[in-house]
Amino acid sequence: MKNYLFKEKYDQSKTILSIYAGVGGRDAEDWVRILSRMYEKFFERMDWSYLWLDETKNEYDGYKFISFQIDEEFSYGILKLEKGVHRLVRRSPFSAQKLRHTSFAYVEVLPLIEKPEFKIDEKDIEIQTFRSSGRGGQNVNKVETAVRVIYKPLNITVVSQNERYQHRNREIALKILYSKIQSILEEKHKKEIEELKGEKIEIGWGNQIRSYVFDPYKLVKDHRTNQETNKLEEVLDGKLELINYYGPIIRFLVVK
Repeated sequence: MKNYLFKEKYDQSKTILSIYAGVGGRDAEDWVRILSRMYEKFFERMDWSYLWLDETKNEYDGYKFISFQIDEEFSYGILKLEKGVHRLVRRSPFSAQKLRHTSFAYVEVLPLIEKPEFKIDEKDIEIQTFRSSGRGGQNVNKVETAVRVIYKPLNITVVSQNERYQHRNREIALKILYSKIQSILEEKHKKEIEELKGEKIEIGWGNQIRSYVFDPYKLVKDHRTNQETNKLEEVLDGKLELINYYGPIIRFLVVK
């Protein structure tokens, strides 16, 4: 069934999914936390193997950024429709007056590129090591197992700090780098690198693909398909089949 439905170039690939806080301050960073939980619940329901790769956490248990690697074939084919700006509307827990706030997060979904279709000059890459500061565990945090890779021509930085061994984190970080560069090349085709460098999506008003309304009513709406549901809590518990275009396929594949 998957082979029949997912025929685009990278549909059968594994996936890198990252979430970035946008407009909205603390609420946006808390929104990244909520979305990361939603996706983790979805991965678990699908019985998908996944790794936490990197995160930047704030003092309120929210995240400025968080990233996962999903080690399942066809995961990109299903998750690619999650890519874009996700809008949150709710009464802010960070507002003394409990006022309604709107905040945004950007979900980046990339196919994991095992073997790049392009060549990278080694002199353009800087590799740094440091001690893991996240979920890697106490032993990992004692030595410099985490790896940061910087691709200088495009100023792209990727980090992997989940694995216990530095060489494994280096391998993962390079795959993420390949995925990001390939994504740029795919989106911009054969334009010059300098032209690619400056363009970014604003994680704010007017760019959202999906809205999640907590108050005064409960609603999740996808603005691309006009698909909507009032089962907000269920969506946030990982039931993406209620709002993702591939809902019928997800229902067929889900195991939990």
